[in-house]
This record gives sequence, C-alpha cells and structure tokens, in this order.
Amino acid sequence: MCRFLVYKGSDEILLSKLILDPTHSILKQSFDSRLRLDTRRGQNNADGFGIGFYTEPKLGAAPCLFTSTTPAWNCVNLQRLASKTASHLIFAHVRATTEGSLSEDNCHPFCHGSLMWMHNGGLGGWKQIKRRLGERLADKWYLGVVGGTDSEWAFALFLDTLERMGHDPSSQPAGGFGPTVLRKAMLKTIALINELIDSIPDSVILAEAVDTRSLLNFALTDGHTVICTRYVGSAQDEAASLYYSSGTLWDTKAPDPASRDYHMERSDKGADVVLVASEPLTFERENWVNVPTNSILTVHNQTVMVHPILDRFYDRSPHHRRSAAFVRARGLSANEKALTPGVPASLPSIEVEPQKKFLGPTIPISMARSRTPEPSTVARVRTSLSHTDQAPSDVRAITTSNGIRSAAQQPPAQGNIKKKRASITTVDTYSGNSHHDSSPLTPEPPRTEFGNPNKIAQYFPELSMS
Repeated sequence: MCRFLVYKGSDEILLSKLILDPTHSILKQSFDSRLRLDTRRGQNNADGFGIGFYTEPKLGAAPCLFTSTTPAWNCVNLQRLASKTASHLIFAHVRATTEGSLSEDNCHPFCHGSLMWMHNGGLGGWKQIKRRLGERLADKWYLGVVGGTDSEWAFALFLDTLERMGHDPSSQPAGGFGPTVLRKAMLKTIALINELIDSIPDSVILAEAVDTRSLLNFALTDGHTVICTRYVGSAQDEAASLYYSSGTLWDTKAPDPASRDYHMERSDKGADVVLVASEPLTFERENWVNVPTNSILTVHNQTVMVHPILDRFYDRSPHHRRSAAFVRARGLSANEKALTPGVPASLPSIEVEPQKKFLGPTIPISMARSRTPEPSTVARVRTSLSHTDQAPSDVRAITTSNGIRSAAQQPPAQGNIKKKRASITTVDTYSGNSHHDSSPLTPEPPRTEFGNPNKIAQYFPELSMS
C-alpha cells in the first residue's frame, strides 16, 4: 500500500522541506515506512513515486506533474528539482503496487484540468465491479483512463459524478469549484462505489471468496480546496491511517538550515500551513491529529474541517469500537491504538503509546457508591462484617490490571459514611434520642454497623426491653 502527503499553505514552500529533509519525510517513507506492516518485500514503497504542484497563475491552472517508476530514494532528478521548486499546494505519493503494472501511467497523482487526485488503499471486489464501473462512465471519462489501477478508475468515476452534478471538470474555474461542490462529489463517488460492490451476487462472493471491504483514503484538490477521506467499507473495521497538522510555520527547530528536525510552529490561533499525511513526517505526536475513521476532511483557506461520512457504515455511539485486524492484514496500520488481543508487540513507536485507563467501574450498578471511581479499578467487593472479631472498618479488595492492592491504600468511601450515619440515626430513633437528621436517606431496619442483633441487645438493653 502507498503513502501520500498533502501540503497547503498561504506561502510557497520548497518541495525539499517536505519530500527530502524532515526526519520522516515522504522520501524516507519510501524505504522505511513505520506504519506499513507488510513485510513481504520489506517496508518499502518502491514501485514509483509522483509529485504534483501548482505553479504561478500565469502558467495556467493545471498542476505540474513529475512521476517516475524509479524508487524515490534512488532518483537524482527528484533531489535536484525539489531543492529548487516551490509551491503553495503540493501532492506527493510513493507507491507500493496492488493493482496495475509498474508503469508511469500508474503513478499517482492523476490529474485532469485543474483537478489532482491520489489514493491509498483499494476498492473492494475490484475485479467483480470494474466492468460495471466502466459501463457507468461517459465515453470521454472511460477513454481517459490510461493506466490499470483502481485508483485511476475511481478518479474517472469522480469526474463523471462531478459532470452529472452540473459542473464541467475541464472548465478550470479561476476560484476553483468550491469546497461544498467537491465534498458532495466525493461523497457521491464513495456511495457509487458501495453500490457497485453491493450489486455483486452473493453466489459470486461465496464462490470466489470476494472481500467487499474497500479502503478509500482519497486526496483531491482543484488548486484552491483540498478534500481528503479516511474510509473503510465496513462498520467493524478501522481504515488505513491518516493524520493532519496545522500551524503558522513548518520549519526546523535549529537555526542550522541543514537540520532535519522539523516541527509545526503555532505562534497564534490561526493557521497558515496545513499538512495531511498517511504517516506523520515527525515523531512528535502532539503535532499530528488523528483523522477519525469514515470521515471527510476539507481544507479551504488553511481552515480544516472534519465531517463524518454518514452512511450505513457509520455508528453514532461513542462506545463503538472497530478492529484493526483487516487493515493490518492489508499490510497497513490504523491510527488507533490496538484494543484487541493478539496484536503484535513490536508495533512502531510512532503508533504505540500506553493505553488510557478506563475510568468507569465495571461492577453492577447496585454495588456502586457515590465515590468517584479510580483509574484502573475493575472490581470492588465489600467484605461482610457480621462477626464481633472483625474490625469495624470498611475492608475492600480492589483488583487492578497490575494485581490486588491492599485495602489500606484506599481512602474510606463516602458511601459507607452515609450508611454509618443512617445506622446511628436508626439506633437513636429507637432509644428516643432522635437527632432529627434531615438526610434524604431512608432509615434502614434496626441494626448497627456490626449487623448483629445479639450485640444490639448487649449494648442497648432498652431496645430489647421494648
């Protein structure tokens, strides 16, 4: 699977500051991809690369493309051009083949007019839907496909969809098509892909063991607006990783211009620079925001908006959990930390961090007290105190993820104090010494904290006489 990078800034930036220089640049990812788990050919994206960028308006609205089947780390021309070329909107892509041969026609990004397109992932049931997808296209979009990748066919479907919406993809409007139009066209394209997959007969799916789940991390721009998606055609699985970072300046920390220690500066609340990447360019996790699974990200005027993709694969429940097993089987990694057993312990350091402790108790509601639960507490059992030889203190056996902790380490629970007060109030009521407690608690049956009727008679003979 591939890796891609998007840069959009109010000012131009040298391509080398994104593609060559950072600690984990897209060039570094071509031979050392930390979030690609496919080790059949090593962690390499060596099946070509491509760069697309927009030049001065006087040169036209169409982007300039440079693609090659040479591995990115082994292309001298890439280093020569990147150190002398600047742009305010840049697409970069390193390829690991899943569909299509090793050819420049199959290298991303693809473009038509002012539109540019990249993809990381794959269309579910591609061999079963390819013919029907082609049949749906107008002739000019069908004939415009020159490569053999499902990514380029998906771009043709997008162009056809945009035209059916009443917008000419070849028009190259001066201000772009606008974020709303591009976002709607993208969502319709994803919906059409799902419809084509749904039309595959069940008999074919069973006979040919067709995997109908799609991984659709698309990136699209018209030179003004950027649309990116992180999507999987499943309600139970995670999508391939996608991150973004925004700030006021993307530069090195050190004054040395040869430094590779880049970071995103934030000198105010605004944003002049937005980066979107399959894999972060630095190892400072706080600089990168996880794009949620099945979301669409819009960048317009350096403003980032993230919306959920509301279809049958979307779950509104905040407790809904997805599995990363599918995306890992495809040789990729999800943004989210592993929540399921059986996950390899040797995941890259860029993704793995200590699990956040679950703050909610897992005991039945009837056993819960008013005390605020502590982190990592998973069980709370109160020991019965029905014998005189037991201490009149509250003893708790608390089981944690690290084992059993001593009850002496735990402060007394407020719920037990209320219970003691209720017991004392009951005794005082029977002895004629009511304290007129205004507590809303319902008085309990005659008993003390010891809960032993014999002891009640021993310490309060007037109760037994009555």
